[in-house]
Amino acid sequence: MKRITIITLFISTLVLSSCFGTSETNNSATTQTPPPSLEVKELTQKDITIYNEFATTLEGVQNVEIWPKVPGFVQDIYVEEGQKIKKGQLLFKLETQTLNQDANAAKAAINVAQVEVDKLKPLVEKDIISSVQLETAKAQLEQAKANYQSVASNIGYSKITSPVDGYIGEIPFQKGALVSSTMSSPLTTVSDISSVRAYFSLSEKEALNFKSTIPTNADHQLDLSKAPEVKLEMINGKDYTEPGKIAMINTIINSTTGSVTARADFENKNSLLSSGSTGKIKIPTTYDHAYEVPQDATIDLQGKKLVYVLKDNNTVTTMPINIAGHTQKGFIVTNGIEQGTKIVIEGVTKIKDGMTINPVL
Repeated sequence: MKRITIITLFISTLVLSSCFGTSETNNSATTQTPPPSLEVKELTQKDITIYNEFATTLEGVQNVEIWPKVPGFVQDIYVEEGQKIKKGQLLFKLETQTLNQDANAAKAAINVAQVEVDKLKPLVEKDIISSVQLETAKAQLEQAKANYQSVASNIGYSKITSPVDGYIGEIPFQKGALVSSTMSSPLTTVSDISSVRAYFSLSEKEALNFKSTIPTNADHQLDLSKAPEVKLEMINGKDYTEPGKIAMINTIINSTTGSVTARADFENKNSLLSSGSTGKIKIPTTYDHAYEVPQDATIDLQGKKLVYVLKDNNTVTTMPINIAGHTQKGFIVTNGIEQGTKIVIEGVTKIKDGMTINPVL
């Protein structure tokens, strides 16, 4: 009897264990992973302006090297480095003692020649001598006068003035230095920086694309007055306050570098910009009614960029995009997207086409 009871209890235990085990399995099977919560963004059209940057070097509208026309010792210097000066202002004076002596000798030669002419005139009038002798004396007088004018001009050249308004550059030669037109460096440089010229280079493709955005005039030439204004980023990373205008695009391509030289001009009334400075020219390109797609929202598939578009039932589907340009954080798309399209902007590498998500706006 005890044996039967023990067997009965054992069978009951097995039945109960079997029932409980089945219940846990069913609960596990009915548990489903919820769809992932991912951030989405509604795309809206807007005008987007980006800037292409090109390294540039600045030059004053005039950079005039000052050279002596005659050799001599520097006697006086009337300006300081960095000083603002006017056209015609006296800069240097060279020692003229030797030139003064030459002038006196030339003047004396004129007097001697003049006496000779005066002496021969009455003799010719009386037919005592041939007129040829008088003409020869007159020629010698003119030669003496020319010699004197040459020496006098050299004395004038000893006073060196500025040919333009501007600022004085470095002055490497001081008082007492012997200078001449054959020395290796000029006395100084006068830089007119009332406006500055920013020179930069474009690749052949960049130049062609840029020219295509500039209207032409009646002669079918580029009308640079209608070219977009450009910005100048100075060496300190800040943008210069005044916009610049494109003044020149060279029509000749450098066969060595494959580049084209261009120039933008900037007003410099506050003299903030200096000749010889460097920076970046920033040329704008505006895309009208475009979309900006974040880079993190795209995936690469066989060389194409795709985004995940959110459908009304919260499933996602891939859509290729045609990239027209780049911003710092995204891609510019001008067509192929409808206003109000929502795209997934996070976790795009972990989802698949047709997958359901929990969108977070």
